[in-house]
Amino acid sequence: MKCPGQDTQYWDKNSIFDVKCPKCNASVEFFKDDTTRKCGICGHKFINPKLDFGCASYCKFARNCIDTLPEEFLKKRVELLKEKIELETKKYFGTDFKRISHALSVAHYADKIGKQEGGNMAVVMASAYLHDIGIPEAEKKHKSCAAKYQEIEGPPIAKNILLKLNAPADLIQEVCDIIRRHHTPRKEETLNFKILYDADLIVNLEKKNKKKPIDYQNLKKSANRLFFTKSGMEQALKIFKNTV
Repeated sequence: MKCPGQDTQYWDKNSIFDVKCPKCNASVEFFKDDTTRKCGICGHKFINPKLDFGCASYCKFARNCIDTLPEEFLKKRVELLKEKIELETKKYFGTDFKRISHALSVAHYADKIGKQEGGNMAVVMASAYLHDIGIPEAEKKHKSCAAKYQEIEGPPIAKNILLKLNAPADLIQEVCDIIRRHHTPRKEETLNFKILYDADLIVNLEKKNKKKPIDYQNLKKSANRLFFTKSGMEQALKIFKNTV
């Protein structure tokens, strides 16, 4: 039996819609079950902004047929969530390109470390994009972006973003928990936290290196103490070996 949610006879006027291409602003037509479309003007391929996270979570019939959904779609869930969180992060920071650049850089290393360490990539990438999301509110409320204020203001904002994207409750809880202490690790930490922490540390070290070159030998001696994961440590040593 064909899923009623995928059968066009059940669709309404909102099932087909136009979206502005983020590159050239041309109008691109989407069907509600499209994951991506390519702009006919500039050729840019981008994600369907109305596609919810999860197995066809836009569809009221999904619970009745979740086991029959295409395997290809199931495999894309993490990638879809990652792309949508990236978009939401950029929208939230607006013209604060410094914060956007930092988030993207942390996500870059978190992706590398997470895949090597075997972390939950949905949690890892969501945490990477959203770990500093509390900074604007911290500066507004407390006139400071100090770590303690980031950790207070970040989780509620991250939660709202993830709820908007229909992320699972357990993912939201873990991501918010990581953001709540991403500068202050506990004695015993989860693998997902360790991956995010190491990725953030690498980016912060890169920032310091631009002001004053990192002493590679000192970094090498203290790497085991600074980094939680083997992959994070190896990545950092590879990067800063060139500063010798």
